[in-house]
Amino acid sequence: MKLFPIIADNWKLDGGVAFGMVPKSLWSRKHQSDENNAIDITTRCLLIVHKERKILVDVGLGDKRNEKYYNVRYRQPDVSILKSLAGIGYSADDITDVLFTHLHDDHVGAATRFNESGLIECVFQNAQYWVSGSQWNWAMNPNKRETAAFFKDNLEPLQESGRLHLLEKGMQPFDHITLQVYNGHTHGQIIPFINTGNRTVVYMGDFIPTVSNIPIPYVPPADIEPLVSMQEKEEFLKAAVENNYILIFVHDAGNECCTVKQSEKGVVADHSFILHDIEI
Repeated sequence: MKLFPIIADNWKLDGGVAFGMVPKSLWSRKHQSDENNAIDITTRCLLIVHKERKILVDVGLGDKRNEKYYNVRYRQPDVSILKSLAGIGYSADDITDVLFTHLHDDHVGAATRFNESGLIECVFQNAQYWVSGSQWNWAMNPNKRETAAFFKDNLEPLQESGRLHLLEKGMQPFDHITLQVYNGHTHGQIIPFINTGNRTVVYMGDFIPTVSNIPIPYVPPADIEPLVSMQEKEEFLKAAVENNYILIFVHDAGNECCTVKQSEKGVVADHSFILHDIEI
């Protein structure tokens, strides 16, 4: 098994959106903000190559929205999931499976695009698409709080392709990958736990999006049920310490991975590193 963290987007996000009720005087110790109060953010996806399967977890923003949409996110030009895949020797056609942690635009947008005729098409033509059934139903009938994060042109082509699979409780379609569902950020978010044989690597999605979100109170205001997020995080971090999990962060521009440890202040980040620098 080989794991490749790859960058789909580099962009910026308001620091308050990243850390919620935590004051800037605290989060600014680790994240420098610009004149717009924005901090550097990335969208780090994960390619899992195992036997015949090439499983891509999340895909990034894509480019279907208008210029204003991307400008307010200060997105860095010339960075995309397809360019990053090409940089490690793969193309969209090589991908056998795309697993979405959830269906917010920054995680699913690049799965579809406008073709030369101006019609929406799937980018990964040979892939099977996977998402939890509860997240799919939630996204197709969005609540007022999340409606700006769900777009029908991200979702409907996946369904029309005939290659969309809605995962229900207990379904585990991948060898050596256990999918667990967390509901604090959005209903039915899937988090993959990858057993490499030596270690368990966890792709954190928006469950714990950055190293700085590890402390229990550091819950993004985008989470629909922050108290649930805090409970889920507390239980997960206890297991992460006990089992020496490696955490991969989707939105941390400065930290790709870390392990965690117990301290007097609770569970904290231990060692931060690049995944390919260690034996897994």
